[in-house]
Amino acid sequence: MLYLLAIVIVIALLYYVFSGRTPVKPLHKPLVSVRQYVPAIPSGAPAHHWSDEGRFASEVENEAMYQPAIARLAGEHGPGNAEEKCLALLVCDDANPFQDKAIAVFIDGLLVGYLSHNDALRLRRNLGRMDLVGQLTSCDAVIRGGGLWNGKRLSYAVWLDLQPYN
Repeated sequence: MLYLLAIVIVIALLYYVFSGRTPVKPLHKPLVSVRQYVPAIPSGAPAHHWSDEGRFASEVENEAMYQPAIARLAGEHGPGNAEEKCLALLVCDDANPFQDKAIAVFIDGLLVGYLSHNDALRLRRNLGRMDLVGQLTSCDAVIRGGGLWNGKRLSYAVWLDLQPYN
């Protein structure tokens, strides 16, 4: 009998504690997966073409999800590493829900990654100095890597010919 009374008291206390709670409301907008988010490329020609005289010293941060697109852009290169030169478009991605002040890198309309956060901030500072804030710019790029090793294809990297950041 004492156990039954204790159970009834615990149930009554739990009901009292949780009955006054506000019900959980659904999110106003659905969460966006990293794989689903792709910024739009602004229409028109790039406002400026960056160059560092062919040094290709700035690497694009690319996740595994960009590797299929980069591999397609690298084309067939046999067992050796790719060395595919192309034009990259740099898009200021102010709507990016994952990184503030992001700059997306596109090649032939495919998203291949983003500038590192520090590089993006520096490039945005340079865009501000040149009165090009938010405008589409471009630079030369090279896709490297993807060679065969032990029967497996290594990952690719995209390097940009961007001038040194100030």
